[in-house]
Amino acid sequence: LVPERPYRKCARVVGDVLGKYHPHGDQAVYDALVRMVQDFSSRYPLLAGHGNFGSVDNDPPAAMRYTETRLAVVGNEALLGEIGEATVDFMGNFDNSQQEPVVLPAQLPNLLLNGCSGIAVGMATNIPPHNLGEIVDALIALIDRPEMSQEQFLALVPGPDFPTGGEIIGYEGIQEAYTTGRGSIPLRGVAQIEEIQPGRGRHRRSAIVVTELPFQVNKAGWIEKIADLINHGRLEGITDLRDESDRDGIRVVIELKREAQPQVILDQLYRQTPLQNNFGAILLALVDGQPRQMPLREILQEFLDFREQTLTRRYAHQLDQAQTRQHLLEGLLRALANLDPVIEILRQAADGTTAKITLQTQFDLSDRQADAILAMPLRRLTGLEQQNLQTEFQELREEIQALQALLGNRHELLKALKKDLRALKRRHDDPRRTRILTEATPAIAALEEPFVDQAVILEVSQKGYVRGLNLEKRRSSPANSNFEPTKDAPIWIQSTRTTAELLALTDSGKAYSLPVRQIPATDRRARGTPLITLLPEAARTETIVAQFALTAEPKAGYLILLTQQGRIKRLPRSEFVDLTARGLNTLKLKAKDHLQWAVLAAPEAEIAVATSAGRLLRFSLAEVPLMGRATLGHKALRLGKQEYLVGLAALSADDNLLLVSQQGYLKRMPFNALPLAHPGAIGTPAFQFADRKDTLAAIAPATEDQVHVLTDTSQVASLGINAIPIWGKDGSGSRLLKVSRGERITTIVPVSLAAELEVAQP
Repeated sequence: LVPERPYRKCARVVGDVLGKYHPHGDQAVYDALVRMVQDFSSRYPLLAGHGNFGSVDNDPPAAMRYTETRLAVVGNEALLGEIGEATVDFMGNFDNSQQEPVVLPAQLPNLLLNGCSGIAVGMATNIPPHNLGEIVDALIALIDRPEMSQEQFLALVPGPDFPTGGEIIGYEGIQEAYTTGRGSIPLRGVAQIEEIQPGRGRHRRSAIVVTELPFQVNKAGWIEKIADLINHGRLEGITDLRDESDRDGIRVVIELKREAQPQVILDQLYRQTPLQNNFGAILLALVDGQPRQMPLREILQEFLDFREQTLTRRYAHQLDQAQTRQHLLEGLLRALANLDPVIEILRQAADGTTAKITLQTQFDLSDRQADAILAMPLRRLTGLEQQNLQTEFQELREEIQALQALLGNRHELLKALKKDLRALKRRHDDPRRTRILTEATPAIAALEEPFVDQAVILEVSQKGYVRGLNLEKRRSSPANSNFEPTKDAPIWIQSTRTTAELLALTDSGKAYSLPVRQIPATDRRARGTPLITLLPEAARTETIVAQFALTAEPKAGYLILLTQQGRIKRLPRSEFVDLTARGLNTLKLKAKDHLQWAVLAAPEAEIAVATSAGRLLRFSLAEVPLMGRATLGHKALRLGKQEYLVGLAALSADDNLLLVSQQGYLKRMPFNALPLAHPGAIGTPAFQFADRKDTLAAIAPATEDQVHVLTDTSQVASLGINAIPIWGKDGSGSRLLKVSRGERITTIVPVSLAAELEVAQP
């Protein structure tokens, strides 16, 4: 199956492998064969193929009876070129009917060139592919300068080189992987923003054209993912999506609306789809039969040691063969020099054994030399043949001297090793395909330069969309005591500045940070961007339960957390500064429990916790002990049967508290009308329901100018705070809103009409 021979049917190759070396399923063998042919799976395919061997769309290959294969040139030279020169040990196959090599005499580290991925018991390996020329240069440099610095070594291998190209973002992940043996390498596809003509008579518009995808990304699956995001409203501004790829390369065109911002949408594609992902590099390999995680430099040194051993065995084998042949030629030349006596001995001998013994005795020949003379054909007696034997003898003498020099001088052996490496590089090197970006900047960064510090109002809708509005463009909502349908009802509003950080907490108790300046600015007509897609990838599978805009210099205060099962916890606000992409665990959760509420509280604040039955518990913030992030919270209050928590608020004793029931009854109540108690108490009845089927829906500090009331059917009504009467804890409130049959109020959102430029204190 060498490259000089014709292609063979893959079914025949698979059958030979099954019968001689690998008695397992034929599909496993064929899958391995297919992968070694695919140029989008292997950086340097070891096999060449004829026929359909699949595509980046995850199309299956044709059946093995249709496809053909043979060794690729690089596979034949780099792995099998020295297989017959006793460079490696052989052992019996599964039934001892044939011999197979224990390891292939590789002349290049295929483990690094094509990468490797595998998993075993308690360990895994995931080695990325690399560029052949860069690896060869690093090997030669290690031979010439074994004491060179780590910086000099890493300059020779700047990073992985994936067969599908793409871009590596930043150098930190590469450096960590190469120096420790493990690291996360951010990888993204290549996209350009182009102006296209959608059709005759239509205006030109922008389009994102993707020409390269990250390694091992299924193109068809990626396109399907984009379509799914568009259909579910998580990706807006796209009018058409088409695949124009052909045999010359990938080309996926994402056509945009005229008013869309291409850089913002491209950034969303990076965040929400596999157009950007992380390659988790684990450089683990077997060394003398033992698995070891190693830095790149150590892997290359191990390969050099292996290559030095195989070269030594190769040259020793060649020396043995040359000396054996030289020994035979000495006997032949001695016989030719004494041709007449040799002929006379043969003529007088009774048989071959007698002739052999006589030749050995008379001309001091070895057993093998005597056999060679007896087997010599008559044509060797011609003058030309005698001259050829003499020439071969001289050449063998020179070859033996050269081989002895190589085996006796390590410096000469390493020179030969470098010569072989350079020859392989000349024949098989090609340009790098994967580019390395020096800085890990998001696509949206182009819109942020130069960065301007300005005031902004953030809004998060019921469906989790976030938008940033300039203060001068925002208009306050007029008071409206009737419910109206809405598609973008905000459940959270806060004025802040673009220098602030948005802190988002999820139901699992994780906290994530997002610079406010990275939230796309929109007008009130736009729905915004899904907040979850702007957070690190680790947050994508979780649900956001609360968010806060924090200034760069955190003020004194605390974050109060309350779980669905009633566990309350206090953490210093200063702990939520400079969060990494991994987020921060804020608390430990019991089974089936999750974080439900979170509020910011000033040091002198008091806490209110409310239940669905209208009971409230008031206690001082100091009653909630400071605890570590990996601990459970304390019990906030005792719950009765068929009772559940509905809210958490932090306010001062002199403030009013706003309460609303599911059926539209509202009241303001002086907070100090409630007795001060301790966490874990039963609380005080504070809402007398006019309807026995009614329950408390939510509470909030009555410290703002206006309140939005939202229902479970996405209806919203706006009320002025002063329009809500003040009642005592024994009152039922006033029915200011009327809900439809089967509808219930779920959320209240206090809104400030003043355009403060600083984050409001709790």
